[in-house]
Amino acid sequence: MKKAYVFPGQGSQFPGMAKDLYENNPCAKDMLEKANEILGFRITDIMFNGTPEELKATKVTQPAVFLHSVALAKCYNDFHPDMVAGHSLGEFSALTSAGAMDFEDALKLVSIRAMAMQKACEIKPSTMAAIIALPNEKVEEICASCSGFVVPANYNCDGQVVISGEVDAVNEACEKMKAAGAKRALVLQVGGAFHSQLMEPAREVLAEAIEKTSFKTPVCSVYQNVTALPSTDPEVIKANLLTQLTSPVKWTQSVKNMLADGAGYFMEMGPGNVLQGLIRKIGGADITIEGISSL
Repeated sequence: MKKAYVFPGQGSQFPGMAKDLYENNPCAKDMLEKANEILGFRITDIMFNGTPEELKATKVTQPAVFLHSVALAKCYNDFHPDMVAGHSLGEFSALTSAGAMDFEDALKLVSIRAMAMQKACEIKPSTMAAIIALPNEKVEEICASCSGFVVPANYNCDGQVVISGEVDAVNEACEKMKAAGAKRALVLQVGGAFHSQLMEPAREVLAEAIEKTSFKTPVCSVYQNVTALPSTDPEVIKANLLTQLTSPVKWTQSVKNMLADGAGYFMEMGPGNVLQGLIRKIGGADITIEGISSL
C-alpha cells in the first residue's frame, strides 16, 4: 500500500494555527522564526494570536498555510511519501516537502504569489462560487453559455466544482446552475477569480520569480493540479506550477490517479481537514485517511 501525503490550500487557516507545533517542536520553531526573518514581519504573531480577519489578509494567508504544512513535513520523523499532491497553494507545500524546492526559495515564491494575486484581484471585480451536485460536464456547459467570463476553477470532488470569473457572469451562472438542478450555487467570500485567465497579471509576476528559482528532482512523484499527472522532472514541475495560476485545479482527477497508482493511505499535513473530506468522497470507504496539524 502506497502512502500519499497531501497539502491544503488557502481557506484552511485558523487563529492559533501552528502554535502547538512552535511551542513543542524545536525544529518547527526554528523554521517559523526563519520565516519571520525572510518575510520581514512576524507572521507567527498573526498565526498564533491574530483574528480571523487578520489571517485573511492575502500576504498572511498563503504563507501561513504553507508554513504550517511544510514545518510539519520537514519535522515529522515518519515522512516517507510514495507520492504527494497539494490543492492550489498546497502544491508549493507538496513540492517543498518532497525536496523539489528549498524552503527559503519556496516561501519567497509563495509571498510573491500572494501579493501578485491580490493586485490582480484589484484590477477587475471578480469572484468564485461553489456548485454542488451537478455533473462536471453540465457545469462546463453552463459556464460556456454565460454572457460574461466564467470558467470552472476547482474540480474538488465528484459533484463539487468551484467556478471563477467576473462578478455578473458568476451570478448569472449560479442562477442557471440552480435552474439546472444544482443543490447549491454559493458565491464564496474570496478576493477574486483564482485559477482563471483573470489571474494573468499575477502569472506574469510569478513567471519572473519562478525563472530565478532553482528546482530539483523531488524524492517522489508530485501529482500537479494542472495535469493531475505525476512528475519528477524539474522542468515539467516548473512549467506546471506557473500555469496553475490561470488553470483549473484538477483535484478530483489527481486523487483518482493517485488511487489508480496504488495509494491506499492518505495523510493531510497542515491546518484544517478539508482535503480529508474530499478524498473520502472521491475514494470511498476502503482507503485510510488521516490528518496531522501538530507533532
